[in-house]
Parts: sequence; structure tokens; C-alpha cells
Amino acid sequence: MKISQAFKFEAAHRLPNVPQTHRCHRMHGHSYRVEVVPNGAVDPHTGFVKDFFNMEEAFGLLIKKLDHHCLNEVPGLENPTAENIAIWIWDHAKPRLAQLWSVRVYETTDSWAEYDGPDR
Repeated sequence: MKISQAFKFEAAHRLPNVPQTHRCHRMHGHSYRVEVVPNGAVDPHTGFVKDFFNMEEAFGLLIKKLDHHCLNEVPGLENPTAENIAIWIWDHAKPRLAQLWSVRVYETTDSWAEYDGPDR
């Protein structure tokens, strides 16, 4: 069983490794949406794979590190592409959520990057 919980944050960034003529080379902002997907068996007693309130508690602290910040200034996000943000979230979330299956980061409503760990 897979479940998903979405989180949102606002942040600014620029992409330092694209040509200066690329519009994302300049500082700009996004309203990001992050979907965190754990998987596992449904607990016969609780009926949950993972309690959404527990996920919110764990990921709320992580999202606060990104919300209303310049992502380029966050250690490990010096090149904050959607792909790198998904990897960063995975790396910081996996110790808190062993059942983590994937992380999807929406930079816009139409564009996203999904990371499902280094082993898949």
C-alpha cells in the first residue's frame, strides 16, 4: 500500500549552472508542492500504513528549513533544481521515515521531479 501527503512551501532560488541568458539564472520564486509517499503494510490494528499526523509532525520541521528561504543558501542546495530539492528532501526525510518510497517536488503545477532513492 502506498499513501501520500502533500506539503507546500514558498521559496526563492536561482540556478547558477545554467547560461546567464536562461531565465532561471536570475533570482525568482516558486510556490512548491512536495508529495511524500511512504509504502508498507496496513497495520491491522490502526488501519494505517503511517499516521498522517505523524508524517505532518516529522515533515513540518523539515519544510520550515525551506519555507521563505533562498534555497541557494540552504546547505546542500547550492544548485536548487527540482531534482536536487527532491534528493535533499529524501536524504533528510529517510531517517525519520524508513517507509519512504518517493518524494515528488512540484516547481509549478505542470512540472515536477520525483526521486525514489539511490537504490532504485
